[in-house]
Amino acid sequence: MEQMLSFLGPVNDWLVDTFGTLGPLYGIGFLGLALILLTLPSFLARPEDPLDRLKRQASETKTDQNGEEKQRLRHAGGSKKLDKFANFLEPQDEEEFSASRMTLLRAGYRTKSAVRTYHFAQFALGLIFLAAGVLYAVITSATGEISTQKMILSIIIPGGVGYYLPKYWVNRRVQEREVQITEGFPDSLDMLLVCVEAGQSLEQAILRVSKELQAGYPALAEELELVSHELKAGKDKVTVLKDFGERAGVTDVSSFVTVLIQSASFGTSIADALRVYAAEMRDKRVMRAEEKANVLPTKLTLGTMMFTVPPLMIILIGPSVYSIYTQLNGANF
Repeated sequence: MEQMLSFLGPVNDWLVDTFGTLGPLYGIGFLGLALILLTLPSFLARPEDPLDRLKRQASETKTDQNGEEKQRLRHAGGSKKLDKFANFLEPQDEEEFSASRMTLLRAGYRTKSAVRTYHFAQFALGLIFLAAGVLYAVITSATGEISTQKMILSIIIPGGVGYYLPKYWVNRRVQEREVQITEGFPDSLDMLLVCVEAGQSLEQAILRVSKELQAGYPALAEELELVSHELKAGKDKVTVLKDFGERAGVTDVSSFVTVLIQSASFGTSIADALRVYAAEMRDKRVMRAEEKANVLPTKLTLGTMMFTVPPLMIILIGPSVYSIYTQLNGANF
């Protein structure tokens, strides 16, 4: 014990001389972080349970009577290295996992490992930014005095930014795709109506419209192409349309899906339903344009006041102020 204390004494003095009074605290923090980094690989690299491996293999492959394996129809993508960490990275709650999955689908990420990749990005960026904050706090405390509150904020704020950066990116992607779908949906309805009235089936019309919209509205074209492929694969039409409405996340698309489902249920003409709903969508687009035009003068008021009124006041009042100033100076002399 005495030898240990004699060894820790110089280390403590070196930490205090180098990093100030908080040097021992930094040393303990770095020691704890090093121990966590050393034990984390062994914790994550634990062997997979044989029963879980059998369940996973049984769910991924099916063997027919001839012994041929048929892969499950699931979009394969993402990093296979993250599969072993699925229990650590994916939410274990069914509702939370479904919510994360739906959000990523609306953002355009459809791979089976999208959820675990998203949470891995949050975990990795949080640690990287946290380490950067710790490094900044150590350098700042070594070069000068730093308060405890400022040190804590310089560590916690970067970690929080790194953790929420993937969430901000995904939400921004969702908003951009929703804007694309909203803007391109009226045009897609008009083209669907033309294709259906020309004699094509709904599946063929959706596929043709998706190809036509690829250049202008890629998000909507991708969703319509997915609907066409699901219908060709034999999936139930009502289920496909409902999934389309949920993935889009736009009220107009959900209403359109409801119209198509009711038309198929009651046996009415799809062309008539498309004609009525397309006219409604065109009117709605005109109303949105008029709304933006009416809001524009209000937004321009602040800019007009800032960039027009001051120069105008200088032009009108400037000569009078200058004349008064010169007269006062002449009277003083």
